[in-house]
Amino acid sequence: MKKIGFIGLGIMGKPMSKNLLKAGYELVVYDINEASVKEVVEAGATAGTSPKDVASKTEVIITMLPNSPEVKEVILGTNGVIEGAKEGALVIDMSSIAPLVSREVAEKLAARKIRFLDAPVSGGQPKAIDGTLSIMVGGSEADFNESLPILKSMGSSAVLCGEVGAGNVTKLANQIIVAVNIAAMSEALVLATKAGVDPEKVYQAIRGGLAGSTVLDAKAPLILDRKFDPGFRINLHIKDLNNVLETGHGVGVPLPLSAAVMEMMQALKVDGHGDKDHGSLVLFYEKLANILVERQ
Repeated sequence: MKKIGFIGLGIMGKPMSKNLLKAGYELVVYDINEASVKEVVEAGATAGTSPKDVASKTEVIITMLPNSPEVKEVILGTNGVIEGAKEGALVIDMSSIAPLVSREVAEKLAARKIRFLDAPVSGGQPKAIDGTLSIMVGGSEADFNESLPILKSMGSSAVLCGEVGAGNVTKLANQIIVAVNIAAMSEALVLATKAGVDPEKVYQAIRGGLAGSTVLDAKAPLILDRKFDPGFRINLHIKDLNNVLETGHGVGVPLPLSAAVMEMMQALKVDGHGDKDHGSLVLFYEKLANILVERQ
C-alpha cells in the first residue's frame, strides 16, 4: 500500500486525511496550523516539517488548499513539493482552483518527471467526514486508475473528466449549479414565508418533485433551524465564483446567473457573513423582504 503525503488539514482536509488512515494508508501530514497536525497525528499519521519534507517521504502527495496562490506556493515554492518529490511521484491536488493554474503546475512538475492530477471535490464538510465526496479528476487515465483506490477512500464517486484542468472545470460547473440552486431556494422560501405559508411545509411539498435536489435537502433544513455554521463558507464560494467568471470570460462564455449570485455573496461578505455557510444566502433575501425563514 502506497505511503501518502497530505498537505492542508482544514475543514475538508482533516476529515479526508483521517479517512485515508481508516483505510489503512500510512500518512505523512503537514499544515501551518499545528493543532490540526497534532489531531491527525493522534489519529495515526506522522508529522512532516514542510511540503518538501512530506514529498521526500512519500510516493503520492495530496494537497487540499484554499486557492490557486496557496497551491502554487506549496507545490512549486521554496521548500515545496517539487523540491522533495521523487521522479515518478504522483501529486494529486484536491483543492478547487483555476484550471489554468492546474495546467501550469502540471507542466512544471512534468519537467521533473513528477505526475499530476487535479481532483477537486464536492459535498462539503459532512461528506468529507463520512467519506462520500464526489471527486472530479483531470489527468491521464493511467494515473487516474492508479489513484482510484486512494480517491475512493475519501469519496463515493470519482470520475475522470479529461486531461489536467478538466477536474477543476467540472468543479466550476458544479459550483455554478450549487450557488444558483441555493439562491433560488432562498428566494422561494422567503416568498413563501412572506406570503404567510409555512416554509417547512413548502419544502416538504416540493422536495419530491422536479424542484427537489441534493442542495434543497442539504440546505433547507439548516436554514429552517437557523444553522449557518460553515460546511462551505461564503468566502470560499466567492473564491470559486471568481474562478468561474475568470474562466468563463477567458473562453468567451457569458455567465449572468453566476455574476448575480456572486454579487449577493459579496453583499453578505460586506455585512460580515463571509465565514458563514453558503446556505446563509437566504440572509440576503431576508434583508430585502424584512422577514425570517424559520420553523413555525
